[in-house]
Amino acid sequence: MGGTWRHKKVAVKMIKEGAMSEAEFKEEAKVMTKLSHSKLVQLYGVVTQRSPMCMVFEFMEQGALLSYLRDKRGTFSPNTLLKMCLDVCDGMNYLEMSNYLHRDLAARNCLVSKNNVVKVADFGMARFVLDNDYTSSQGSKFPVRWSALEVIKYGRYTSKSDVWAFGVLMWEVFSEGHLPYENLNNTQVVHSIDMGQRLSKPNLAPKDVHVLMEWCWKDNPEDRPTFDELLHQLGSIANV
Repeated sequence: MGGTWRHKKVAVKMIKEGAMSEAEFKEEAKVMTKLSHSKLVQLYGVVTQRSPMCMVFEFMEQGALLSYLRDKRGTFSPNTLLKMCLDVCDGMNYLEMSNYLHRDLAARNCLVSKNNVVKVADFGMARFVLDNDYTSSQGSKFPVRWSALEVIKYGRYTSKSDVWAFGVLMWEVFSEGHLPYENLNNTQVVHSIDMGQRLSKPNLAPKDVHVLMEWCWKDNPEDRPTFDELLHQLGSIANV
């Protein structure tokens, strides 16, 4: 929902009651307010004096990347889509350098500014914002279609599991907002990934972009690229 803060238009995000303790919430928010980058949605502050607690973010005029892709499907050039991936990769590279995990990277969790800049939002949020997109495993919940093998099997998150999710996000971008593995249910998705199957190349994706996606989806986290490597590779494809 929207609001104003210090004469600025802002977005306000409510935290689900009971999703985490107030102390945990304040601790997480303290870290998040220190993170500042042009490709991250800025957290201005938190409200803990009332229930539900909420977070106050910069306002992004064009909303979630996922709905932006779907609403404008058919109008994007591959170069425009590549620029979106570069924006997200830039923000994720900063998080990786800050030793901060996102845990829930997906097109629905990135936002688009009035100048068509894509920014990463909801970092650190997977711990306390839960909904039906998430499947339970060992007491924790996660979005199966964006999750690396080691997250599905062991609930193990690292920056390399964020890299896997970024590969899926690139696929979402170049498919203009289609649901990954759209013909499979969650159980079938897990089985198919475990058997080594991966998402096929979207029509709009250049071959070298699909090669990057597949690099993000290597079974062994050590074999996947860092965000720094991805940034350089995407940059050279885009000639920036």
